Amino acid sequence: MTSTPYARLLTLPNAEQAALTIRAKALIFHDAKSLALLRQVERIACSDANVLIMGESGTGKELVARHIHAESERRGPFVAVNCGAFSDNLIEAELFGHEAGAFTGAQQARAGWFEAAQGGTLFLDEVGDLPLAMQVKLLRVLQERQVVRLGSRRPIPVDVRLVAATNVHLEQAVQAGRFRLDLYYRLNVAPVLLPPLRERTGDILPLVHYFIDYYSQRMDSDRPRLSDEATQMLRAYAWPGNIRELENVVHFALIVCQHGRIEAGDLRLPGLPLQTAESRPPATTPEPCDGLAAIRSGLYRLLDLDTPHVYERIEELLFTAAFAYCQENQVRTARQLGISRNILRTQLKRFGLIRDTGLEAAGEAAGT
Repeated sequence: MTSTPYARLLTLPNAEQAALTIRAKALIFHDAKSLALLRQVERIACSDANVLIMGESGTGKELVARHIHAESERRGPFVAVNCGAFSDNLIEAELFGHEAGAFTGAQQARAGWFEAAQGGTLFLDEVGDLPLAMQVKLLRVLQERQVVRLGSRRPIPVDVRLVAATNVHLEQAVQAGRFRLDLYYRLNVAPVLLPPLRERTGDILPLVHYFIDYYSQRMDSDRPRLSDEATQMLRAYAWPGNIRELENVVHFALIVCQHGRIEAGDLRLPGLPLQTAESRPPATTPEPCDGLAAIRSGLYRLLDLDTPHVYERIEELLFTAAFAYCQENQVRTARQLGISRNILRTQLKRFGLIRDTGLEAAGEAAGT
């Protein structure tokens, strides 16, 4: 934890060496909701319970995990592992280690991440990506507090606190058969729900000022000022990419801004075209986001969360919403969408909104 003039701040160690798009590199607790979360996290840190951090991508889950470790009494290392970064064939060897000759290419024995975190904290990011076979083995390790390396039969005791994180709803994954219920209960002893940035708007401007200071120093340039229009835009934007997106936007604005001032046109936000100094109009109050801008923002959020089958789900949502809006009148729905009734009927049948029966066809002939 570092004290700053902005608010209470968490940062990654060696943050300057991390790529912009990998993770959130700073987390500020200024908003009332954030401060309540911080108090909860610090109470949890004093225990030795397993922790499950749930939150969207880019919200700072690893920063919370590191703070839990720092505030605990554990003197061992903090080890972070991204479960989605390894293939199904390698994840077991990475987590639990292997002996020489355990598989092709294993020329010497190697300790896994559990052994590396001995006496400390193991952070499993994106734990929802673990294959089911691996979930069984992880559950056994958590129950027995020992690991068995690949190619060995000798159990190795481990003293490790597990902090897991996910950006998917594990309860839904359990219902879909993609995640084990017993493992979910074992991980979810001390849950931490990390709200998205749009739900803790009091943190937005402190984060903006932190990243302005951070990148101004790295670029060896004077700190620019924020225009009122840019401030309004930053505060009103939904931030589907959360802190990670905010950092990228601020960094880019510092590169393109002129005359020591960040204008609204310097912000690379969806729905806001980048403007040059020559083309930028006089400063005016930005118009509120229209419906298409809101849809674009929501789409960015879905893409950032790696939502499966995005195209099909949005297509179904479009026809379902339009059909309901027009009170299930096919003529009005086709007119609203700007398509023919034949195309509309094909899509309505596809999504189970109408049945292809003689009665239904007669209804369509009557204009319903």
